[in-house]
Amino acid sequence: MISSLKRLWRDRRGNTLAIAGAALPLVLGSAGLASDTIQWTLWKRQLQRAADSAAAAGVYAIASGKAVGTCADIAGSTYANPVAYDLKKNNQVGIPTTCTVTNPPSVGGYTADANAVRVALAIQKKLSFSGMFMNAAPTITATATATIVPSGDYCVKSLVNLPVTGIDATGSTVVNLGCGMITNSTSMSAAVATGNASVAASPIAAVGGIPASDNWGTGTVLQPFTLAQDDPFANVPAPSASDFPAGACPSVTVNPNNSATLDPGCYSSLNLKGNVTLNPGVYILDAGSITTTSQASVSCTGCTFVLTNRDPSSTATIGGVQMNGGANINIVAPTSGTYKGILFYQDRRATLSNSQTVNGNSASKFEGALYFPRADLTFNGTSGMNTNCLQIVSWTVKFTGNSAVSNTCPAGSGASSFTGKKIRMVE
Repeated sequence: MISSLKRLWRDRRGNTLAIAGAALPLVLGSAGLASDTIQWTLWKRQLQRAADSAAAAGVYAIASGKAVGTCADIAGSTYANPVAYDLKKNNQVGIPTTCTVTNPPSVGGYTADANAVRVALAIQKKLSFSGMFMNAAPTITATATATIVPSGDYCVKSLVNLPVTGIDATGSTVVNLGCGMITNSTSMSAAVATGNASVAASPIAAVGGIPASDNWGTGTVLQPFTLAQDDPFANVPAPSASDFPAGACPSVTVNPNNSATLDPGCYSSLNLKGNVTLNPGVYILDAGSITTTSQASVSCTGCTFVLTNRDPSSTATIGGVQMNGGANINIVAPTSGTYKGILFYQDRRATLSNSQTVNGNSASKFEGALYFPRADLTFNGTSGMNTNCLQIVSWTVKFTGNSAVSNTCPAGSGASSFTGKKIRMVE
């Protein structure tokens, strides 16, 4: 017996199997921990994505003038609770989630920001391997804070909120902006530059998509799928009844080779073909339009042209502007008053998608805002035109010709660029 045990002790056969058997728990443990780590990381990423999306949904609600809501009932939530509804749609973890939403956040660097929304999520779920050795499932957490931040300075805004192109640079136009362009269009071609157009503007933003193009200048920042922008002149009122005279407003025509000086007031139309000097003030067009021809030379410092109608009905006729040909136009907006910084103001009751055209020659100067919130505006500038402080706010805008528009406004002028806004994760 003793000799048999000694032989067994000296026998080296089967050592590998013994070593493998001893190491097997370590191998299985390593594989199990690796599997748990992958699963944990996946849940964490899914939870973080859900928190980011929910926080952004809350800020979008604020931007739309709606309530953020709570997380009280994620499973039964509706649009009335945007954070919870977003979680219901986007939480891919597939297990009950604890949610807390605060607006503004109670912690972090945005506690004083009324637009900031913080979402904190937590889940518990047993891991397949390490769960066999733990008394309780670990808690996975994720937090996200979103708010509204500036997206850039814009001197062109297209207010169209339909799936049509809002900003269009076409033909051989050369658009050189010292600022950006933005449109509320939901089209996948919300802002386009086609043909031989050359557009130097940054950023270019849209609620919809912005097709890539060699026509965009070098270094142009494209911001598709951004937040819809407010009308910057929404609070500027149209004239009241007291601004109109008792009788009909006169119609004025200045023929070629003739000269005239006009005073501010109410007109039924202004047809300017000759040399016209306009004294500073507000020129109200009652159901009429202002037109110029290539022979015209028009100048004014401190003028606003208001296209409106004394008839308060929603169907009242609202005039427009047609500056055709190569007219020499030298007009500057007022630096104070109700229409500070505005050259042309079209009443918001105007028929949707009415067509307006603004042209000028190389000796022309435009300083101020062109406000046509319901119009399809075509701007056809000529190379050399002085547009050092021009803003455009219209339903849609099209650039043709050689349009050189910058936004270096003189100190004290009434005009300025518009600051855009977008939603961004900040914490």
